[in-house]
Amino acid sequence: MSVRVRRIYDPPEPEDGLRVLVDRLWPRGVSKEAAHLDEWPKALTPSTELRHWYHDGCSFEEFRQRYERELTAPEAAAALDGLRKAVREGPVTLLTATKHTKSSQAEVLLRLLRQ
Repeated sequence: MSVRVRRIYDPPEPEDGLRVLVDRLWPRGVSKEAAHLDEWPKALTPSTELRHWYHDGCSFEEFRQRYERELTAPEAAAALDGLRKAVREGPVTLLTATKHTKSSQAEVLLRLLRQ
């Protein structure tokens, strides 16, 4: 099982496997062609409300807990199950525009996928 997090601004690599954008908004300055995306499952992304709440300076731990609760909604849970299946089938790279990937939704998803 191979899953990792990378910034969407980094050039694609052969070992990326399935490239999945996990941001709700399209990243600035990246064309869809340059992104080389395979999937953009918006059901897996944090809600707009949660994103705004987190960007207002709240703790990552509280964000993680709230985001994991959001991922139990039927559509999000189905998308997460699909991503788990993809990880079992080959390498998956979670892409985000976030500068601090260790405190982002991509990190939360990475932890869940490695469980």
